This record gives sequence, structure tokens and C-alpha cells, in this order.
Amino acid sequence: MTRYAAPAASLLAVTTAVLGIHYGLQRPRPAAPPPARTVTVPPRVKRAAAITRTYVVQRGDSFSAIAMKTHSSVARLERLNPRVSSTALRVGERIRVK
Repeated sequence: MTRYAAPAASLLAVTTAVLGIHYGLQRPRPAAPPPARTVTVPPRVKRAAAITRTYVVQRGDSFSAIAMKTHSSVARLERLNPRVSSTALRVGERIRVK
């Protein structure tokens, strides 16, 4: 039995070494993490509203009804429409709501 054990042990050791070297060369090593990049973010610029929302007055509308429909307030509608009388709205008239 010892006659076969020594050559088998050396064959096993050589096979293990060869396989270890083979797979060690083929397996990609984990790369180092890339260096952190500094990203500059442009400052936010406050822009004026590009779109002016208007509402076309319909029969029976008042500033309070229009304010409820557009989720606004009567004071805001009066501020956006200084030349429009809140008591004398005309059907078809366009008023600013935003």
C-alpha cells in the first residue's frame, strides 16, 4: 500500500498546484474601485413662469367660483387682474389665474 500512496500523494499535490495556477490566471481579479469623480452641478436659476394660465369667464361665474375651480384665492385673482372688476365679469372674458 505504501508503494502506491507516495506516488499518488505527489500526483495529487502536483495536480492541485497546476489547477490552482491555471484558475488563478484565468479568474479576473477584482479591480480597484474607480477614483471618485467630482461633478459640478450648475446652480438653480429661478425662472419666471413660461406659461400664463387663463380662464374664460362663463355664465354665472364670480371670482369666488373661479377661485374654487382653479384652486386659487380671490385675493390672488384680484392681484393678477387689477383692471378687471370682480363684480362686473363678462362672459367670454379671459382672466389670469396663474
